[in-house]
Formats: sequence, structure tokens, C-alpha cells
Amino acid sequence: MKELLPILPRPSRYLGSEWGVTVKDPATVSVRCALAFPDMYEVGMSYLGQKILYRAVNAHPRFWAERVFTPCEETAAILRERGTTLATLESDTPLSAMDAVAFSLTHELCYTNVLYMLDLAGIPFRSSDRDESHPLVIAGGGVTFNAEPVAPFFDAMVLGDGEETLPAILDAIGIARTDGLSRAELLDRLTAIPGMYVPSLFEDQGPGRALKPLKQGYETVEKAVVDDLNRTCFPTDQPIPFNAVHDRLTLEIARGCTRGCRFCQAGMIYRPVRERSLDELDRLLSEGLKETGYEETSMLSLSTGDFSGLDTLFTRSFDKCAAEQIAISLPSLRVGSLSAPIMERISSIRRTGATLAPEAGSQRLRDVINKGITEEGLMEHVRLLFDNGWQGVKLYFMIGLPTETDEDLDAILNLCLKVRDAAGPHIKRLQVSAAVSPFVPKPQTPFQWEPQIPYEEIIRRVRYLRDIFRPHKRVSIKYHEPEMTSLEGVFSRGDRRLAPVVERAYAKGALFSSWKDHLRLDPYREAMEELGLSWDEYTGPRDPEAPLPWDHLSCGLTKRFLRTERDRALGGKITGDCRYGACRNCGVCEFNGHVSTLKTQKDAKDIRPKLVFPQRDQEGEQPPYSVDKPDLTVKGSHFRLWFEKDGPAAFLSQLELQAVFERAFRRAELPLAFSAGFHPMPRLSFGKALPVGVESRAEWINVFFREDFDPEDVVARLAPVMPLGLRPFRADRLSMGKKQPQSVEEIFELSFASDHEKRLGQWRAFMDSGQWVIEKKTKKGKPKQVDIRPVVREMREDGEKLTLVLDWREQYMSPLVLCRKAMEGADLLDFKLVKTAQVFE
Repeated sequence: MKELLPILPRPSRYLGSEWGVTVKDPATVSVRCALAFPDMYEVGMSYLGQKILYRAVNAHPRFWAERVFTPCEETAAILRERGTTLATLESDTPLSAMDAVAFSLTHELCYTNVLYMLDLAGIPFRSSDRDESHPLVIAGGGVTFNAEPVAPFFDAMVLGDGEETLPAILDAIGIARTDGLSRAELLDRLTAIPGMYVPSLFEDQGPGRALKPLKQGYETVEKAVVDDLNRTCFPTDQPIPFNAVHDRLTLEIARGCTRGCRFCQAGMIYRPVRERSLDELDRLLSEGLKETGYEETSMLSLSTGDFSGLDTLFTRSFDKCAAEQIAISLPSLRVGSLSAPIMERISSIRRTGATLAPEAGSQRLRDVINKGITEEGLMEHVRLLFDNGWQGVKLYFMIGLPTETDEDLDAILNLCLKVRDAAGPHIKRLQVSAAVSPFVPKPQTPFQWEPQIPYEEIIRRVRYLRDIFRPHKRVSIKYHEPEMTSLEGVFSRGDRRLAPVVERAYAKGALFSSWKDHLRLDPYREAMEELGLSWDEYTGPRDPEAPLPWDHLSCGLTKRFLRTERDRALGGKITGDCRYGACRNCGVCEFNGHVSTLKTQKDAKDIRPKLVFPQRDQEGEQPPYSVDKPDLTVKGSHFRLWFEKDGPAAFLSQLELQAVFERAFRRAELPLAFSAGFHPMPRLSFGKALPVGVESRAEWINVFFREDFDPEDVVARLAPVMPLGLRPFRADRLSMGKKQPQSVEEIFELSFASDHEKRLGQWRAFMDSGQWVIEKKTKKGKPKQVDIRPVVREMREDGEKLTLVLDWREQYMSPLVLCRKAMEGADLLDFKLVKTAQVFE
């Protein structure tokens, strides 16, 4: 694929040259695995799970994990037109040549993207159509606890924690190759690995009937459990994306949640709670910031506010972050889980936004779903936010929950208005927003038997909310697409009859169904109609006594526990958090006389809650923090740093380059000076933007540091921590003023891939012309005639290459556009442009 980079849209998605990537010699590894994420690069590079697996596999000398993401449709069209197959980022190896392709399935709407990637790789969709010449196609992620709709497409799936399981799979692949095992024999061996589900070893018996196991002793597949997070590797040295939706150092402070929200699949399937120790988290944060250079960190878990040592952790982390203007984000917060001192400190660095999830407007419905928060607690929380300077709050709600009525919808507005009114007159830019998502019943939860409200009813309730919100100021509402929710509802509790639906929907053009601007229900509806399947059957209620498509897949919870929780929900009864209270015998843990249903691991694993403290350290009285931080606006030195930009780095835009340099300066321990104000920014500036795809031997960036350095020391520190293709070679001192000299001329070297004489002839004609008028559009979109001939002050021929001296005194235009205007019919693969020098007056 890499030979096509000049003509691919957003080529930085396909470079594989980020800082922190793992590159190995293929001759030294025995098993190669592609970690496939069925969405675009910027989405996949935000996913912590893939980073954990990348580190876990690459820690083994004999294994090599590389990455691959879903290309956009324009890129796919180019690949097909040029006869090129989908390949890995790191080594540009076709997926069909890998030993394993491991997909991360994070939601049900990515299923057609899986087929899309297999199609572009030339790998048959169905496991039954693949043989020993094809890689093993496997899947992991939360939806594997019911991935029956795509089971025929995968050779194997991983249930539960994957960082120990995936290396074990790769080891089994290597041994199978040495032993000369067939594909079927390999799959049979994989069943001995905890968490391994081989769909072909279960036979579909038709709708409403349990799957028939074909291997004795393999009637139920139990999830894999990592029982101690302190003993597992964590990716402090991770690939730093050139662009990502969530671009920060994410620390997984805990895994699992026993808060017991009855709609939440993740809270059920990832039990028990396992917290990392404070010392380990302190080490990971220090090493992670040093190795990545990130300017923001996030403390992540299913319920970060319930981490037993949150105040202590935050106290330890704050000073090192404040010293370098590093923002701390605490997502997944429960109402009342932040102490006042934590809020005060967060507000003193950067306010990254406040989000709370009451989920329901009325206390009655919050009790039904076991949310465990009160209106009084919510109001106390938001008053603390406003007192510490937050200007807005986002509240997450669900609609269509079991037993919901229009009175519960009215309660959503009433709660938002109370939050708005809790802000004092000092909040000048107040905004309270409600984000509303329709409820989707999920497998392995107490609500797995409940119906999803029909599509038409989703629309009605959304419109109802929109209408009652409209008259009110400073409150707004956004909602999740009803079409997306309805489709998710079909697949979340689907069976194997839906596999042909996925195939037909893909053939009809269904792609990126989790993207609002790509989602189309028609391909799915048409496919279901053609196959005689009913949409309502899949979104409707389930008989609590009948078999379910996922009964053979165990997350450790018993059906008795789930039914009990369902009964308690319908009775409006709350169930407490077992990590701090009484055990509810859910079936997962093995301690104090409790018997785990995870029979294959209970002897080898210590399956029980692992907490830092027996009770939350936020519960006690906290001493006030002093909010002291260094002055980051100090200017100690000013340099113009010269660097080369070639190879994969040539395909980075200037916007992407700015983040690359900011993080590299942090890794090099060159302290940046920041602007003052509400959103401090590092004091960096570039010259004229180099077009994507153009190389340069003479680029520069101006930078202020808080301390003074020898110019040679700046280069020496920075050079070892730059991504491939970026090489700093000189640092010139500048005055401390903001305005600095800019180039008036730039010199480029132009070479041709083919048709040398034709291209030379075109350039001679260009230079001989008195004028060369092209049409450009103004900023307002109006056409304008422009003579570009004066831009080229001089042309020199050097064999089959040209040297162009471009004069920017009167006008500037992209050198790439200039070349294509001078060489009619030239493709970006037909020539190469390299900047060699800049001229200043």
C-alpha cells in the first residue's frame, strides 16, 4: 500500500511510522499477527484495548503484532483500481500473509466493516471457506459475549481479558506449524486456552433452540480473567497517533465494576473489580508521560469515581501534571464521586469538561436501573462544579428503559432546569446539555429479556423531549440516532441467522454504520426481508425460561442472579455495590465460601475484588490542597530549529506536525513556554506550510523554551526522540520578539518517475511562455484568473532533474499545485518534489 501514499486521502492514516511503534526483523519472529480495528485510524488509535494487546504481544521476542485499520471508501477504491490488497501499517505486509488477524469488536455496528477489511485483504469471509493458506481470523472485545451474528466469519473468539490469551493463541499457532497440525487440529487445541470460543465446534439447531456442542467437555466457554493488573504489562511506550479522536495518555486504573447498573453490559461481564496499586499507577504515569510526551492524561475505568484510592492517586499525580501544563481527565464519573479538593485542583490546570450520567430523570426510574444516585447528590455535585469555575455541564440520559413513562421524560427536563438554576450569576457562559440515547437491551445483563421500544416509539419520545426543551434557555438536548439504536438492538441479541444479513447488507453498500453520515438502514432491512427474518423478533421481549443464543458463553454470572436483579428492578429495589458491601452471589468470585462458576480458572486464578483500600478514601474529611503551580509563561530562550522531513514524514500535514513536535519536546525534556489565558498553548510557530507529500531538506519551526540551552544541546536532545523521517540538524538563536524573518524564495528539486522528456518539454514550454493563467477560487468561492508564471523565477536542468526557484514575494501557491498546472496530465505518482533551501532577505 505504501507505494500509493501520494494519492491516498489522509495518507498519515497508513504510515505506520509514529513514535513508539514496534518494528522487528521478520526473519527473527515465528508468528506474526495483525491487530485489526474495524473503523478508521483516528477512532482505532483512541482505543486502549488495542494498545494493551500491541504491548502484550510485542513483549515476546518470537511474536510481532502490527496494526491495520479500516480504510475510507476512497482509499478502498484506489486499492481495488491498482490491484493492491490491504496491508499492515508497520511492515506493509498484506493481511493474507499474516499468521493471524485479530479483530477488536467494540460494538455491533462494525460487523460489515469486518467483511470490508477481509474483502480488501482477499480473505474469504466464512471460516468454513478458509484453509491452511489463510491466516487465523479471530475476534475479541465486549460484543463477543454474544457475537453469534458474526460467528460464521471467525475461526475463534476471545471472551474476557485478552492480554494473556492472545500471546497464548500465537504460541499455539507456532507450535501447530512445528507439529504439522491441520487448521481443524489447531482450532481443537485452542479450546484448552481460557476464554477461547471456537464457533465451528457448536452447531446451530435453529431459532429458539440452544446450540449443540460438538466437542465433549466443551459445552460452555468461560471468559478469561486477569486476576492482578499489577502483574500485567501496560503500554507506557505506545505508538503516538498522528491524529486520534481521544489523543492522550490513558491509564487504566481499574478493570471491572460492581456498581450494578442493570442496563450496563460492561459492568456485568468484566467482574470482579481489580484496581491497580497506587505505586504502580504512579510508575505508569511517570514513565508514560516521559515516553509519550502527551499533554493530557486520563484515568480510565468503568467507574473512575468508585476507585477506592482516587483522592490519594490524584494528590500524587497533580503536581507532576501541573508542572508541565498537562491536563487530567477523569471520565466515567459517578455523581458525588469527586471530593471538593479534587475539583479545585482540576480547575486550576485545565477544565476539560464536566459530564455526569444520571441516566434517568426520575428517582423511581434511577432505582429501577440501580443507578445508585439521588437528585440531592447530583445537585451538590454540580454546585461544586460551578463554584470551581465550570461554565457548563453535560448530563447523559437513556430513554426507553423498562417501565419508563412520559412522566419520566418530563423529569429529564426538570432535572436539567434544576442543574441550570443551581449556577450562580458568576457563570456567564452557562450551558446545560442533555445527551439522550435510546436503551438497547444487552446480553449477560438483567435486562437481556426486556424489549427494546419500537423504532417509531423512539422517534416519538425523542420528538417529545425536543419539544419540551425548546422553550427553555441555556438548556439544550442532543440525541443518539434512532436508526443506529434500532440496528444495534437487532444485532445485540441476535443469532447465527443474521450472518447472511451482514453479508447481504455489505454487498448492498452498508459500511461505517456507527457513523451518523454513513448509516443506512435500507441494506439491512432489505436483507432481512429477503431472508424472511423479522426486525421486531430481534428487538422484542425474550422468554426468561427459554434458551438464549449466548447461553453457552459465560461471563461468570448465573441466570439466577440475573433473574433476581430483573425482579428487583421491576420492584424498584436497589442492590448495593458488593466491593464495599454484602456479596450478592453473582457467580464470578471464589473466596470466603463463594463458589465461582468459572471452573477452569478458579484453581489457577485468585478471582475476587482487588482494592487499594477497603473503603473509598473520598469518604473521609479531606484537607484542602494548596494550588501552587510554576509560571509556564516564562521565556528563557527562542530558537529556530531546522529539520529535514522525508520518507513517511513527508505525508504529515503541518497541523499533525505541530502535535508531533510538541510531544517530542516533552520527551526531550525541553520545557516549552506557554501563552497566558484560559487555554494556554505552547509557543510554537512554523513557516509556510509544506504540502502533504513534499519532502524537505530545509524546514524550520520557531520555539520558545522556559530555560536557556546551548543550540547544539537542543538538537542533541531532540534528534533521538523524533519519529522516522524527521531529523533536526541545526538550532539558531532568535531574538525574543514574536516577529521573525520569513523566506521570500524557496528552492525545489523536481524528479520524474517516467516520461522524462515529456515532462521536461512541458516545463520548457512553461518557462518560455509570457504568462500562464489559471483559474483559482477566492475565499468566497468566486473564480479568479491568476498568472502563475512569475512564481517560477528560475529553472535549471540537471540531467533528468529540475531545480525550481520559486518566488513568494508577490503571491504564494502550493508547489504541488504549481507543478500539476505546469505538467498537464501528471499524476502525483509521476513526480517527486523536494525542497532544498530557503532564501531570506
